[in-house]
Amino acid sequence: MIATAPSQTAADLHSGFPPICGLEAEIAAAVNHNDPVFLPTTNLQLDSIKSGFACALHMHQPTIPAGHNGELICNLQHMFEHQGEGDNHNASVFAWCYSRMGDFIPELIADGGNPRIMLDYSGNLLWGLQQMGRHDILDNLKKLACDSQYQPYVEWLGTMWSHAVAPSTPIPDLKLQIQAWQHHFASIFGEEALKRVKGFSPPEMHLPNHPDTLYEYIKALKECGYRWLMVQEHSVERPDGSGLWHDDKYVPNRLVARNSKGEVISITALIKTQGSDTKLVAQMQPYYEAKSRGRQKIGEVEVPGCVTQIADGENGGVMMNEFPGGFKPVWSIIKDNPDVVGFNGTEYIELVEASGVNPDDYPICQAIGQHKIWQKVDPDNATSAAVEKAIQELNETDHQFHMDGASWTDDLSWVKGYENVLEPMNQLSAKFHEKFDRRVQEDPSVTKTPEYQEALLYVLLVETSCFRYWGQGTWTDYARELYRRGEEALNR
Repeated sequence: MIATAPSQTAADLHSGFPPICGLEAEIAAAVNHNDPVFLPTTNLQLDSIKSGFACALHMHQPTIPAGHNGELICNLQHMFEHQGEGDNHNASVFAWCYSRMGDFIPELIADGGNPRIMLDYSGNLLWGLQQMGRHDILDNLKKLACDSQYQPYVEWLGTMWSHAVAPSTPIPDLKLQIQAWQHHFASIFGEEALKRVKGFSPPEMHLPNHPDTLYEYIKALKECGYRWLMVQEHSVERPDGSGLWHDDKYVPNRLVARNSKGEVISITALIKTQGSDTKLVAQMQPYYEAKSRGRQKIGEVEVPGCVTQIADGENGGVMMNEFPGGFKPVWSIIKDNPDVVGFNGTEYIELVEASGVNPDDYPICQAIGQHKIWQKVDPDNATSAAVEKAIQELNETDHQFHMDGASWTDDLSWVKGYENVLEPMNQLSAKFHEKFDRRVQEDPSVTKTPEYQEALLYVLLVETSCFRYWGQGTWTDYARELYRRGEEALNR
């Protein structure tokens, strides 16, 4: 059994580290099951539904070395302590946004509504709320994660613990990031709540498109018990390189990855449509788009389509101010017009497959740009050397080609211009694995030691995307300081 809060959390916080490792076998045993999650409790019947929509809220605040004497604190705490800087005056509103679904969902249900929401909270943010003693927020979230009367309406999504973008995260750390989040979530909300987390929300909606990275990413997700992930529509393509057909964006897809050894793996994907504008969720655009959609066929089975969308849950005026007024009324409208409904991702997939759809009939997609590689390399006789040669040739001859991955925005690189962060990040990761991999293989209990926990914490923190997203200066300085501390921990 996995120990849950408050005992484990209190001990971990007292030690100065979040609960991010040490229970790998127990976590794996808990999450690797095929039991239905929503099917036993859902009050939706696909036969009577024309179309639907699924909305997710993404919540994150980075951990920064900016507390008194440089201790690790949550950026939200830093905002509260420096109200006069930038938009830090929004700190209290942000805190309310992290908590408010714990009020909205019970209110809507009490009024006879049938709401749905998916929630994605980074490990950084969960730790930060604990560090700040914001038990009011955590208790509100526990309602949604642990109280059986709210479980049919709320789905928690897994993510990378420290909001690392997958394409530029060292491959051996992908699984460590995923497992760290599972450890932390279970420590707060318990094993039963973790067992229900079957969908994955990639930070920045960033999908790796290097064949080996994508393969290892999907492999890690599946080994950690995930059934599906959300992907941005322009981060994937059909096997022939064409874009997704319009109707295919509204049903589950099968994301296929082939590595440079010719090995193939796949996972179900829900396609996030449109761009990154938070107005889409704040003003409930997915519902209004779903009203114009209808039923469509997967194989020989007809099902309602589903408009899938995600937005920051707190960031920007529309989410802070307009979201409550956009979100709440929709569920009253649906009460009187139940042919268009809200779904949660796992609920939708389970209902679709229970209706007789075979997942093999889902439309197939792959990461953007991969068809160009497989035009040059015979997939059945692929080698690492042949794939890397093809990538090099394409980089030299095709200005549209890159292996940086794709995210919610295609005009922002998480690699170019950030060598001063990426190089130390890769060095710290390499040192960590050089020191611990063999030891953990010989004795898995090594992951329970403070020495391992501290080193892992800094490896994960250096990989936080914010240290690149916010540009050069203070944020890259934070990354260098985290690297220095991580190197110091590994050299002890």
